[in-house]
Amino acid sequence: MPTPPPSPPTPFHGRLSGHGGTHAVEVARHHGIDTMFTLSGGHVFPLYDGAVKPEPTMRLLDVRHEQTAVFAAEAVGKLTRRAGLAVVTAGPGVTNVVSGVATAHFNGSPLVVVGGRAPDGRWGQGLLQELDQPPLLETITKRAWTVHATDGIGAAVDEAAMLANTAHRGPVFLDIPMDRLYDQAETDLAGAPAPADRTPDPEAVAEVARLLSEAERPVLVYGSDVWLDGAERAALEAAEELGVPVVTNGQGRGVLPGGHPLLASRARGAALGRADLVVVVGTPLDFRLGHGLFGGRDGAPPAKVVHVADSPAQLTRHMTPVAAVSGDLSAALRGIAEAAKPTAAAARWRAEIAEAAAAAVAADAEALASDADPIHPARVYGELNRLLDDDAVVIGDGGDFVSYAGKYIEPKHPGQWLDPGPFGCLGTGMGYSIAARLSRPSSQVVTLLGDGAAGFSLMDVDTLVRHRLPVVMVCGNNGIWGLEKAPMQMIYGYDVIAELTPQTRYDEVVRALGGGGELVTDPAEIGPALRRAFDSGVPYLVNIATDPGNVYPRKTMGV
Repeated sequence: MPTPPPSPPTPFHGRLSGHGGTHAVEVARHHGIDTMFTLSGGHVFPLYDGAVKPEPTMRLLDVRHEQTAVFAAEAVGKLTRRAGLAVVTAGPGVTNVVSGVATAHFNGSPLVVVGGRAPDGRWGQGLLQELDQPPLLETITKRAWTVHATDGIGAAVDEAAMLANTAHRGPVFLDIPMDRLYDQAETDLAGAPAPADRTPDPEAVAEVARLLSEAERPVLVYGSDVWLDGAERAALEAAEELGVPVVTNGQGRGVLPGGHPLLASRARGAALGRADLVVVVGTPLDFRLGHGLFGGRDGAPPAKVVHVADSPAQLTRHMTPVAAVSGDLSAALRGIAEAAKPTAAAARWRAEIAEAAAAAVAADAEALASDADPIHPARVYGELNRLLDDDAVVIGDGGDFVSYAGKYIEPKHPGQWLDPGPFGCLGTGMGYSIAARLSRPSSQVVTLLGDGAAGFSLMDVDTLVRHRLPVVMVCGNNGIWGLEKAPMQMIYGYDVIAELTPQTRYDEVVRALGGGGELVTDPAEIGPALRRAFDSGVPYLVNIATDPGNVYPRKTMGV
């Protein structure tokens, strides 16, 4: 089952002694970090030494590419709601993590990245991998800086963890010169500042409640920060008390479990297109939500928009909502639900949207059971849904194939869906898989890969095998870059560089690395192959040849 809501982060107080790596690891442990994701590098050896001694030790998990280390640490943050830790060597070790850090930045995932750095004592002499690294990361982190004193390393790690774990959450980067890591020091740490008060403005909360009390066609939108801020229970209770249809995205998926009568994600177009008030909670008004331009469908006027965010900086700037609330999302949602009195018209609207959602589910039955040859991607999810446990963690890393997953897979609980998020960076799959298996050891872990995405990270199946981390991987293999081929055809009437080799044997790659796998070309064999994967106890890839002509139908507001 998902982890309980996190307690507020607390700073480290106490004495630190030993080399710089020992200082860093002891403080990281205080912040609940039990795994260091890394790829071996001499600049950071003292951090490894600090992890393996003295007791208690910290798990060292080494990967084949630094971006996988960061994706794994980010996914720990997503799943546990406590910052994960990635440690990388200097120079290319740091430059290799930029996409992963940017992904965490756009996702609001708590993450600490520690980079090695060429030694201070000979800086400027053309040392191996000598590079001023924080400027590369300062625009995509809450803070990026260099620690130039051994007795300051513990305080820096303490500040980094506090920053990462405090709303609005996100990645923090610090690098430490090699000589400062190896040096010895003793210091008493007083602790980083405690988080500021996050009580929402009661007048702003009351205004949102008033708007809900007047609305005839209200909709709630729940995003990732509902989960990351520990507000999932308050969000479910608010929706049920108000009786308002709910659309979810990101890690907001599962706040209302699949099948809940208020879950309107399957009637998303009707709900957001005909609403007169949309209350967006814990997610930006970005392209996934049509930039906040709701309403206008079937002659409906533009909808009023309310934005509720976990911190003031997250409130939308590109438009002016009719009301805005920032702060603790649980407090905001409870305050809104207690004060609002929905109209009778809102009850009729709720029934209308529920009927539209039920009709959409019924209309899916044919695709989910399709016997088409080549295989319809929806058939994969028809078979997979029969096998998923209620606590399964599902990871999406791909384009068209994962878009179908977003439509057909509805988690039963929050914190069970991981995708790259609004930055759209492919290659998260193996890192997220590693983190999911460690964070949810008793749950099924299923990673959905497009064949394009598989090329970014499949070598890290070696990591899954070496560390005995069984994961079921499902590859929708249509032999094309689906998100590019169809749009280019539409724009130009032709396409270039949008082809991959059909039926590439990614399953044999996994087998060569020590896992299991098989190719499926017959829709009737999808279910049996998936069952073999779940029963195998090893990293196992079911490589399914899907129809390249079946393109996911995209709409203005996205998936």
